[in-house]
Amino acid sequence: MTADFHDHVPFKALTIAGSDSGGGAGIQADLKTFTSLETFGTSVITSVTSQNTLAVDGIHAIPAAFVAQQLEAVLSDIGTNAIKTGMLCNAEIVSAVAKTLRKFYPDSEKNVPNLVVDPVMIATSGAALLDSNAIETLIKDILPLCLVLTPNVPEAEFILANHQKTKTASKIDSLDQMKLAAQELARLGPSIILLKGGHLPLYKASGKAVPQELFDSISDLSIEMEELELVDLIWDSRTGIFTELRKDFLRTSSTHGTGCTLSAAIAANLARGLEAHEAITKATDYIQSAIRDGLTVGSGKGCLNHFHHVVHRSIEKPTRYNPHPLTSHLLKACKDDWEKYTHHAFVQGIADGTLPKESFIHYMKQDYLFLQTYARAHGLGAFKARTMAESKAFADIVVHIADESKLHIDYCAKWGITYEEMVNTPESMANVAYTRYVLDIGMTGDLLELGLAIAPCLIGYGQIGQRLYNDPNTLKGDANPYWEWIKNYEMSDYQSAVTRGIANLERQCNIQQPSAHRLKQLEEVFRTATRLEVSFWDMALHQL
Repeated sequence: MTADFHDHVPFKALTIAGSDSGGGAGIQADLKTFTSLETFGTSVITSVTSQNTLAVDGIHAIPAAFVAQQLEAVLSDIGTNAIKTGMLCNAEIVSAVAKTLRKFYPDSEKNVPNLVVDPVMIATSGAALLDSNAIETLIKDILPLCLVLTPNVPEAEFILANHQKTKTASKIDSLDQMKLAAQELARLGPSIILLKGGHLPLYKASGKAVPQELFDSISDLSIEMEELELVDLIWDSRTGIFTELRKDFLRTSSTHGTGCTLSAAIAANLARGLEAHEAITKATDYIQSAIRDGLTVGSGKGCLNHFHHVVHRSIEKPTRYNPHPLTSHLLKACKDDWEKYTHHAFVQGIADGTLPKESFIHYMKQDYLFLQTYARAHGLGAFKARTMAESKAFADIVVHIADESKLHIDYCAKWGITYEEMVNTPESMANVAYTRYVLDIGMTGDLLELGLAIAPCLIGYGQIGQRLYNDPNTLKGDANPYWEWIKNYEMSDYQSAVTRGIANLERQCNIQQPSAHRLKQLEEVFRTATRLEVSFWDMALHQL
């Protein structure tokens, strides 16, 4: 918490909503959000629900007079800097809330300071959370008091249908339709509309909406699907400006309480004095991370992690579209050195067959010596591991290296290189520098550092093999004397070893949860090993 929270009158935010016995939504989610965003949270309970991660199986509305009594008690003594409403349950409660708010805020421009309305109507499980008779009262009594209205697409359709006295709402099935709906909603009184796009995911490549019949299956990660994004649309009726907040659509079932949490985060940010657009933008960032770092607490829908930023993750959890976050981060952080390594002149000479034979023979001799140390490094990893599973992961790579060394000997024989010649070849200085660095990291560091020291070799050769094999500019077949070398690193055996190696890295990272400072140290290990790979290619090309 900051000094502001401890040493001064705290920022205050009030939630007027229902109780979720499962803890993932309602006032429970709101108060968690207020706390995590350093605001003092108060609450007015409108209903008590019986629910868990599977379903809502009971709703008990609090008498409207008692809801008003709670609200008077909070506002008359504690006051608030911002208010959010969630589940209001029925017309009587809606009316009581509106009447009490007008009593306490009769003179302000919008009557109520920083009021965020989440028009909670239907639970994810399908249970009705707002009496159908209350919609008109909500539109008439609450929306004119509202600074920010935060409907999702189905809620926007439902509000507009009821306002227009029609049986069915106009379908919102595109970004253009979202814009039209947002403008219509603003005419009901709210200054700002945040029309959430979570129910209308778009294909990143085309911008088209995912067909509704596929929506329910999106969270099934076994179904292959193009990358998706969502657009949360802000319409500010005061300025006449649209703002599109685009984010990756996270394919996960840990979404219970998303709407409650988002509106609570906006209210908390407003309470802290943020301007409305900044409050909304920061709240959507908060919710994205809370979903990405979601929790599985029952056998149904998962919940958000409201405290994801209290212990900051320098590396995010794996997701469907970023299954290897540490590896992805390292490749980006070391992009220039990685490019020099994987696109080195030696590699390009292999691709087009122009590499001098003498350079390749020199490389093959040194590479065999490198493989010996590489196996020792993985053996060191198996020795340092604390579980049988970790030991086996390193040992499996050692077995693969042993198999690869046999193939290496056979392949060298085709180039006229004998086994005796290889083992009696003096190590080059580039080879000594590289192998001793790896062993030094293995002796002084932990398993993750060792894994990162050996990763550039494993991952890089896998990338090079795949790229050259599939590149139409690569000289293929018997016309290229190095074609068999390329095929070796494209083969499933080697690619499987790469997959296992990456999984090992990601597992260790998830166990350790490195701090930002620690991550910089890990980047340096990976970067140094990558640069030593470049030196290895230089050595081979120039026969040093």
